Amino acid sequence: MSLIRMENLEKIYVAGTVEVPALVEIDLTIEPGEFLSIMGPSGSGKSTLMNILGCLDVPTSGQYILDGDDVSALNLDERADLRNRKIGFVFQGFNLLPRMDALHNVELPLIYGRVKMAERKDSAMQALELVGLTERANHLPSQLSGGQQQRVAIARALVNNPDIILADEPTGNLDTRTSNEIMAVFSRLNQQKQITFILVTHDPEVGAVTDRRIMIRDGRIVGDERRN
Repeated sequence: MSLIRMENLEKIYVAGTVEVPALVEIDLTIEPGEFLSIMGPSGSGKSTLMNILGCLDVPTSGQYILDGDDVSALNLDERADLRNRKIGFVFQGFNLLPRMDALHNVELPLIYGRVKMAERKDSAMQALELVGLTERANHLPSQLSGGQQQRVAIARALVNNPDIILADEPTGNLDTRTSNEIMAVFSRLNQQKQITFILVTHDPEVGAVTDRRIMIRDGRIVGDERRN
């Protein structure tokens, strides 16, 4: 069974009396364990698509099936529960809490999930180990490089053992060398843990690393390429 299936999906925003189509006739299937990028210029609809993939928004019409669940039919709380169980998020700006050390930043999703303290710490340390940062567990974000902060953000996304990591311009604030390191972390985790990685980016160098590239323009999928 496909992990993600979208059929004839559309998203229309209404501004006054004007309808603005953001996504048009999206048909997309993603299998478990894929490593793919969604690429397109600003205003292409890739952020809208990311929000729907991440259960942060719903389509105006069409169907979105995530691991057997019809997301289009779920209410706000049901979508939040599905999102927390299935999806980890990584953002361009890291989104770490500045007064919390790396360990406690990674623990945050478990705190919201009311996981017991001892279990939280063990899970957070395991996630930091996956990204090679156990020795920085007690460092504040201000004591970490940009690449290290993004690794903490990746560990936080991993801590709930999600099926999908959804990354929004994850190398946008990083230099080329550090970007390459982060992409290597993504690739290794995809291969070792069989997590599905979906990277939303406008950077062709990021897209070139992924096994599949979906191009979107004017709200439509205009290309779907796989690495030979």
